[in-house]
Amino acid sequence: MEDENSRKLFIDWYIIASILTLGLFGLVMVYSASFVQGYQMSEDNISYFFDRQLLWLIISIIFFTIFMFFPYKHYRKLSPWIVIIAIFSLILVMIPGVGIDVNGAQRWISVAGFRIQPSEFVKLGSIIYLAYVYSRKQAYINKFLTGVLPPLVVVIVFFGLIMLQPDLGTATTIVLVAGLLAFCSGARMLHLISLGSLASWALFHYAQSEEYRMNRLIGYRDPFELEQTEGFQLVQSYIAIAHGGLSGTGLGQSVQKLFYLPEAHTDFILAIVSEELGATGILFVFTFMFFIIGRGVLIGARCKDTFGSLLAFGIVFQLAIQMIFNACAVSGLLPITGIPFPFLSYGGSSLLVTFVSMGILANISRKTEKDRQEEPLDRDEILAGEVTSDVTRMASSHRSR
Repeated sequence: MEDENSRKLFIDWYIIASILTLGLFGLVMVYSASFVQGYQMSEDNISYFFDRQLLWLIISIIFFTIFMFFPYKHYRKLSPWIVIIAIFSLILVMIPGVGIDVNGAQRWISVAGFRIQPSEFVKLGSIIYLAYVYSRKQAYINKFLTGVLPPLVVVIVFFGLIMLQPDLGTATTIVLVAGLLAFCSGARMLHLISLGSLASWALFHYAQSEEYRMNRLIGYRDPFELEQTEGFQLVQSYIAIAHGGLSGTGLGQSVQKLFYLPEAHTDFILAIVSEELGATGILFVFTFMFFIIGRGVLIGARCKDTFGSLLAFGIVFQLAIQMIFNACAVSGLLPITGIPFPFLSYGGSSLLVTFVSMGILANISRKTEKDRQEEPLDRDEILAGEVTSDVTRMASSHRSR
């Protein structure tokens, strides 16, 4: 029985099937949303963006497989190095000649011909660090100065460096995930409410410091009033959603991607899904997304190791927040933050980090399932040992008589 269990791979096929489905669906939608722009940008190559996304998808699948079999417990020892590398990479972005400026934001660096966005990797790094530290502080997590606050100092450093790029959306998601992980760790609600209020106050004053930031934050409430400026992108997104209706115009038949809707293949790809495949396409995407999130919550709840449980919850929180922020921005329920939709949006860094995160989640699932299946075996062995011991004692007692 033991040999049989040791030979099992304990692979979570639910996660694998879900992420491959969404990854391939995203690849198709990137091609559909970008072939016109690719034709204009790259000497009549309509598959310009598709080719790059396909390459990143292959790389992401390879890394998913590696991280699925790499034991997650090793991240405990690696977490200090992860923090150091994260801070170094965020500083590297700001160095003139190293960081790449796109549309006024300096968020990328070039590595071996690939454009890498370090803040995407920092999101995962912060989850690993927080899960590690809070798992060690369980005995005094209810104490603010020694339990809750110290790990958040590192998060504040991440937040500050990312805001210098500037990238409010990514910085905000890191803070939100940190708060949720502190809550799951057992931090007192009073401490979390106080920190949340302070963070909200700081973000509001940051937004007020520049008129364009405030216009972006309030523009989503009435985009038609600012239709030619801050509200333009959201108005075009509304048109795409309304055009799609229930069943959509058909794959490849979007009108808004013809240079009406900016960033149609990146941040607003969900609007193109809605236009071409209608509410049916949106339901398809969210069914798989909610399944992955639900699966992740189940994995975190089943994991008996505090570090593994917090790590799983952190990955799920990050995925859910990205999905909510992007979907709400596209539909006008939240301000536009520039956060990509997981698995769908064009962008190598985001896709790679998402697949690596899923690989870590799959590894936690493997370890948890292996422990659960070996548990009955352990109990049977203990019970058998106790019975044998009792029989031996009885036989010994009988012989002594």
